[in-house]
Amino acid sequence: MAFIRKKRQERQLQLYSKERFSLLLLNLEEYYFEQHTANHIQHKGSPNERKIRGSLKVCSKSVIFEPDAISQPIIKIPLRDCIKIGKHGENGANRHFAKAKSGGISLIFSQVYFIKEHNIVAPYKIERGQMEYVFELDVSGKVEDVVETLLQLHRASCLDKLGDQTAMITAILQSRLARTSFDKNRFQSVSEKLHMECKAEMVAPLVTNPGHVCITDANLYFQPLNGHPKPVVQLTLQDIRRIYKRRHSLMPLGLEVFCTEDDLCSDIYLKFYEPQDRDDLYYCIATYLENHVAKHTAESYMLQWQRGHLSNYQYLLHLNNLADRSCNDLSQYPVFPWIINDYYSSTLDLSNPETFRDLSKPVGALNKERLERLLTRYREMPEPKFMYGSHYSSPGYVLFYLVRIAPEYMLCLQNGRFDNADRMFNSIAETWKNCLDGATDFKELIPEFYGDDVSFLVNSLKLDLGKRQGGKMVDDVELPPWAASPEDFLRKSKDALESNYVSEHLHEWIDLIFGYKQKGSDAVGAHNVFHPLTYEGGVDLNSIEDPDEKVAMLTQILEFGQTPKQLFVTPHPRRITTKFKSLSQTSSDNASMADSPVSAGEESFEDLTEESKTLAWTNITKLQLHEHYKIHKEAVTGIAVSCNGCSIFTTSQDSTLKMFSKESKMLQRSISFSNMALSSCLLLPGDATVLSSSWDNNVYFYSIAFGRHQDTLMGHDDAVSKICWHDNRLYSASWDSTVKVWSGIPAETPCTRRHHFHLLAELEHDVGVDTISLNAASTLLVSGTKEGTVSIWDLTTATMLHQIPCHSGTVYDTAFSPDSRHVLSTGEDGCLNIIDVQTGMLISSLTSEEPQRCFIWDGNSVLSGSQSGELLVWDLLGAKLSERIQGHTGKQLGIAANLPLPSGNIIISGPLLSVLAALGQPGDLHRMSISITLC
Repeated sequence: MAFIRKKRQERQLQLYSKERFSLLLLNLEEYYFEQHTANHIQHKGSPNERKIRGSLKVCSKSVIFEPDAISQPIIKIPLRDCIKIGKHGENGANRHFAKAKSGGISLIFSQVYFIKEHNIVAPYKIERGQMEYVFELDVSGKVEDVVETLLQLHRASCLDKLGDQTAMITAILQSRLARTSFDKNRFQSVSEKLHMECKAEMVAPLVTNPGHVCITDANLYFQPLNGHPKPVVQLTLQDIRRIYKRRHSLMPLGLEVFCTEDDLCSDIYLKFYEPQDRDDLYYCIATYLENHVAKHTAESYMLQWQRGHLSNYQYLLHLNNLADRSCNDLSQYPVFPWIINDYYSSTLDLSNPETFRDLSKPVGALNKERLERLLTRYREMPEPKFMYGSHYSSPGYVLFYLVRIAPEYMLCLQNGRFDNADRMFNSIAETWKNCLDGATDFKELIPEFYGDDVSFLVNSLKLDLGKRQGGKMVDDVELPPWAASPEDFLRKSKDALESNYVSEHLHEWIDLIFGYKQKGSDAVGAHNVFHPLTYEGGVDLNSIEDPDEKVAMLTQILEFGQTPKQLFVTPHPRRITTKFKSLSQTSSDNASMADSPVSAGEESFEDLTEESKTLAWTNITKLQLHEHYKIHKEAVTGIAVSCNGCSIFTTSQDSTLKMFSKESKMLQRSISFSNMALSSCLLLPGDATVLSSSWDNNVYFYSIAFGRHQDTLMGHDDAVSKICWHDNRLYSASWDSTVKVWSGIPAETPCTRRHHFHLLAELEHDVGVDTISLNAASTLLVSGTKEGTVSIWDLTTATMLHQIPCHSGTVYDTAFSPDSRHVLSTGEDGCLNIIDVQTGMLISSLTSEEPQRCFIWDGNSVLSGSQSGELLVWDLLGAKLSERIQGHTGKQLGIAANLPLPSGNIIISGPLLSVLAALGQPGDLHRMSISITLC
């Protein structure tokens, strides 16, 4: 996983630099300033005098000496434990010697740490009692400067208040940064143009490294103040795939840059001192990426996940990234759910729901008895109340899991010690049991449990992690009986994460961690309330004036754990999966899929996976203009194509209905019903009758066989904007703010007048309705209004399911996806919006340069007609425009696609009525029923 790869990269850097030293040897919130080649003089002036070669490192709270010989331990002397700092021999008998050779620095102290003796990672050894160490610098002229720096840092370390210490050290750091700048000689090319330069810190788990960041027209650079671990970090802009603004230490100061698409391991994480610097650098990179990389949102990833284009694992990675979770920040490390509930059986049965944890509940609510005790305490607690006194993710929990692969991190976090052997990560089953029963243990998992690297489960470094009460040494993690090996455990854990059961319920866990049950009354109802300090915005650090209180508060927040940034404020839609045939939902709060109007009488999307491959528009981007005819004086408003593809019917704002023969390429009929514009048309089954709606409030029936006006339905008090027909029912939308559903009894002969229409339902809107569309089963209707609202209606009960204000102007067109799971809408604001039918959530939005007046889509790809006449092909899953096809010189008001023909498939679009042929074999748009989407 990401953290393990990062550890290997650090080890490669250490091999390259031949250093044992790392920033993890520093205290939390400590800085490494400079290093000097030096000798550690042991037994100075005695016959046993000995010199140990190495480097002396000056840090903000300690002095560290790293011997060249790995058999010797690294020496760390805390500055707060120093009794005296000065040049060796500047007092007493050695004064003359000091002047003769002034390269010695004397430290008298009461405590020293010995680390990594023989390069073995182990708890630090501590020696106490007054001691004096002498370090002789190679450059003797540096002694006075180093002594002066150490005395200054010593004064800061000895201040009574932690806040005062932090303030003084920060002032020293900023002074050093102000006296330096980025070395332009480090540019890759002399022709590079500098865009900006500022001070920043490179962030890694538990540590930060100050320096200078700059960006040119070709590269992003970071130069550490101390030159560690290498002089310059450089990223080529063309390699960058993603950037994220981060909150670091609860402030908007972080920026993380990735050169990969689907990984948690970033290439650099920067923390700035001013939000404006962060935003300016973000803008520079984002401006470059706009022309190279598609931007993804939580909603666009959700759409890909719903339709099976992202695995559960990939989707959780993306959500963690978007929610400010980073493997560079252990206080905000990516969080993954416990999935499996059975760690005692000999086999793992993924077809049994009892095998799985209830994903609708937080870990703290899984044990009913424990939850009752917590709720009793919660009810008696004064405000602000919380149910859980510890979090599900914190630096301590992350390193609990990773101690075998990242022991230095645990030693850094715990001041040079490992945890008690009985409290370590000894067994999967024990850890799960403690999460269920423990009074204060509510932790979730980390991505490594669903990755490919078993290092965190195996004590491959042969660490001495202590002995348990029974006398057993802590070694590899004990696996459940159903796992034959660590590799088998990870493989089965991944299978469980991607199982049908988890796919059907993962949205419930997302609601708790990233969604609407994270905060407020919904969190209370879900028993999902943590300490206020864990939430974004839970405390305003800038409002705390006492520096000591501020530092203490920040330390508490960072060590306690943080709740992810909230990504969704409405219920997260479920994934489109094959329904379990023998399993029921484990939570009574959730209706089954069969109870949803979305899936009533339909197969699920995954059941139709193979068919959906033939439905996909593989050659949609290869459309080209085939024939072009002008048959109307004004814009075409409606298009209908006969089942055999021979006849094309069009309506226009010039108030005429026209019939065009594709075979003879001639206009055959022109009919006028009134002197007002016609707004749409459709063919009734059998292709004997064509219906036209009009701005004069009427719907007209025209008999093709007898060539005459057959009937008029006077159904509205204002213009009829759109009509649909299914199974002897007419659906009419009007500017009078209604959609009406009519029962129509067909005539026995084409010449019979139609008087048998009964109003079945009237769907009331607040404003005029401009467009409507039915789903494939005609169980749902979507409407779009003049004020930008999209409404989804259940036609079986004539009730509104959702009302979504998603456009800033008129909704021009709407349509369901073939599987009825999503609605796409276009509007006057130029947006293409995708709505989840089940939840009513706006899950994705693309912006076009101009309004898209009409469209057809297969659920993944969209062919839209723009206001200027262009046909545009959109990739919804990739969130990008795929192709531009020049089609017309005027507004594009209608598109229709017909059934497959022996000669191929045709798409007809307005306003000039162009016939466009899809290149390739019949089946590229295979099995699409006639789809008329008009404005």
